[in-house]
Amino acid sequence: MKFKYKEQNKEGKIVEGVAESTDTFSLAREIRERGSVPLSVKEFSEKAKGLSMNLEFLGRVSLSEKIMFTNNLSGMLSAGLSLVRALTVLEKQTTNQTFKNILQSLIDDINKGGTLSSGMKKYPKVFSGVFISMVHSGEESGGLPKTLSEIGVTLKKTYELNKKIKGALIYPSVIIVVIFVIGILMMIYVVPTLTATFADIGTELPASTRFIIFISDTLSHNFLMFALVVATFIGAGVLVGKLKTTQRYFDLFILRIPMLGTLLKEMNTARTARTLSSLLASGVDLSKALSITEEVLQNVHYKELIHNAAMSIEKGVALSVSFKENTNLYPVMMGEMIEVGEETGKLSSMLIDIASFYESEVDNKTKNLSTIIEPVLMVFIGGAVGFFAVAMIKPMYSVMDTIK
Repeated sequence: MKFKYKEQNKEGKIVEGVAESTDTFSLAREIRERGSVPLSVKEFSEKAKGLSMNLEFLGRVSLSEKIMFTNNLSGMLSAGLSLVRALTVLEKQTTNQTFKNILQSLIDDINKGGTLSSGMKKYPKVFSGVFISMVHSGEESGGLPKTLSEIGVTLKKTYELNKKIKGALIYPSVIIVVIFVIGILMMIYVVPTLTATFADIGTELPASTRFIIFISDTLSHNFLMFALVVATFIGAGVLVGKLKTTQRYFDLFILRIPMLGTLLKEMNTARTARTLSSLLASGVDLSKALSITEEVLQNVHYKELIHNAAMSIEKGVALSVSFKENTNLYPVMMGEMIEVGEETGKLSSMLIDIASFYESEVDNKTKNLSTIIEPVLMVFIGGAVGFFAVAMIKPMYSVMDTIK
């Protein structure tokens, strides 16, 4: 049978774990024989453990929590605390129950002789491939505190980049939602009044007016059906978007959108360079670093390029060649600086310079993104309001001309 136990070892530390024994008394005796004091021994249920693991994934661990985790863990390890002690302190401090359970699992694994990176592999939704690989390299080199500090910097840059993009898109998103809501309310409450007036007049309505009246009648009398149709179209669009063929065309399309395409290219360049630099600086070999970087990127065309680059270097082709041959995805500077890094043996430092430069470029562009989007929104709003006004007013003018 399996039992979950808690003991106080010779050093006075509280250790928890799971062990097999015939009964609780036998396990308690084994604990005493190795010089520890048994604090609690109870039967361990695999079913209960499985349920606990499933419940963990109902929550989530935010990027900001992972940044605090890496920075605090790095600081405590640098100060001389043991890994288990540092993790225990962090487990007590966190208020996120999901993360608390994960940290407890990491502590249990390390107490059983495992490593931090091997424990993290159980939680791929929380710890990315880059995170785990860098931790593993830090463990092998004996420089885990420094590696964790570098991971914290990488995560912080990612967090700041995502925050800037989201911040720039909040304003236009709010405007579009407000316009959409106002449009629906007008169709339901305003247009039916005008429709009744047109019916009394008995004049022939233009196509634009009939179209608006059709939309108004649909929303007024069949709102649930309209919502169902819209939801069906959105659902079908999401499903079609997940198809590999569709995703290829969509990813290519967004890269060709003016301004947005340039911004996305610079974001992918910065992300590729920083990820590769972090992995190489941690001691990960180039081939594996490229494979991990491929997982970080979202756009299918960038993923394919990195995948092909990994295959090429195994054949003896320089990494810079792959980037020089694909200037439609990566800027010319990327390939040139990688070539310089290969020639000087300072590839990691060259990549971090590239990442810093394009992160700065993205920062500047996102600051001006709202300003650039504003006139486009004004044109869209003006067009929508103008179409509605003309469609509703034109029949009135027709009646006035008939009276004259």
